[in-house]
Amino acid sequence: MLVLDCSSESGSFSNLFEAGTGVNAPADAFGQSPAHLAACGGEAFFLLWQLQTGANLNQQDCLGEAPIHKAAKVGSLECLALLVAGDAKIDLCNNSGQTAADLALAYGFLECAKFLTTIQHTQTMKLREHSGSSLSDKCGLLREDPAAQKQECETSRSISRKRRRSDGV
Repeated sequence: MLVLDCSSESGSFSNLFEAGTGVNAPADAFGQSPAHLAACGGEAFFLLWQLQTGANLNQQDCLGEAPIHKAAKVGSLECLALLVAGDAKIDLCNNSGQTAADLALAYGFLECAKFLTTIQHTQTMKLREHSGSSLSDKCGLLREDPAAQKQECETSRSISRKRRRSDGV
């Protein structure tokens, strides 16, 4: 197609506009979408435009890389922040089993790797909190330990029965 490399030359991106490339259409033989190319070139404004027009943030190219992988390989913290804010999958692995954080570290972009690792840790913690809070039982208890949950529920029922008996007498 029109753009094969990840250079950030403005002419490359204008070719995409002129050709009328679709937002998620592979722009080249490697299956890279315009969002891949923007992330690979560290072009945050172009990437933002792609995100606003409905680009698939998790679309993978022939290497299994999504735009987040491309941004990590070039050390574009700005593009990574946009992708994370747009809910790109941080733990998505390429064909070699590497996440974006792995690639950032491998290419020497420690700040990017730390950013991605921190975001992934935060998301994992939120997921654990969310799944823990959805395990409430009919007694309204939020316990991780099922035995403690059962004991508290039985205690609550016992107290409730005693109150009913004393009220009824």
